[in-house]
Amino acid sequence: MTTDSWFLSDPVSPGQEQVVKHICARVAGPLIGPEVRVASLPLGGVQVWLESPRNRWRYYHRMARELRLAGWHTETGPDRLLLLGWSSVCLSHRARMLSAALTGRLAHFDKTAFMAVMIATRLRHAGFPVEELPAEVEARCGDALCWPARLADLDGLERRSSLEPLRLRLAQVAGLEAKVARRCGEHLALASRVARMVAGGAVPARSRAAGPRAGLTERMVCVSVPNMALSAGTAL
Repeated sequence: MTTDSWFLSDPVSPGQEQVVKHICARVAGPLIGPEVRVASLPLGGVQVWLESPRNRWRYYHRMARELRLAGWHTETGPDRLLLLGWSSVCLSHRARMLSAALTGRLAHFDKTAFMAVMIATRLRHAGFPVEELPAEVEARCGDALCWPARLADLDGLERRSSLEPLRLRLAQVAGLEAKVARRCGEHLALASRVARMVAGGAVPARSRAAGPRAGLTERMVCVSVPNMALSAGTAL
């Protein structure tokens, strides 16, 4: 075991197999997704493989990239993908990507408004049902933002570790995810309002949550972290 993951140290979180399968199936797409198979490893971790051998290597690397962005350490073999636990390096990368999203694409509401106008206008000209327009525009704008789906992937998964440095990383990620979830919710609400305007205001605003849940709270993780100064080897 390396200091970068808790493989063989922590038990697999409940529901982790299904979360991993969902992420891999989403990345593989509707044609390959049903062929994704997931199972626990005897000593901890998860293995992923595809039933079909066609382009298997390419899909494994796509899946590994998305799983690493979620914070897991992965190893790609010739016939399967191994997920071996939370990685400090990968969690740090996720934190950087979340921060970049907040100061980048999610900071520009004008882009979402313009996209919503263009999508709604094309759909109206194509005869799309006007009552379904806001939900469809919102969904397409959410796909373009990427993060709503990524946050939803981990929604409800208990993310924990017995290693203090990883708990701190998970807490840092939780705080950033909550901010990104709120910002995404604001973008999607804007897209829905724009779509209703394009529809002539005939569609009432539908009741929706404030945005995708992060599935983890910063306070929940930090409460289990000892209140002491970090050594130089575990500092964030």
